[in-house]
Amino acid sequence: IATDLKNAGGNYIDKEVVVDGNLVTSRIPDDLPAFCRSTLELIKAYNK
Repeated sequence: IATDLKNAGGNYIDKEVVVDGNLVTSRIPDDLPAFCRSTLELIKAYNK
């Protein structure tokens, strides 16, 4: 998918979790714990 994103003009960042504004993404199922932590941090920050 990285090649497809790059060919479409997107940016692929090979990291466990990437937060861009209010969007949280990750790569693979093994990244799920970090994805959940980052998502919860974003929600907590939003609710302040």
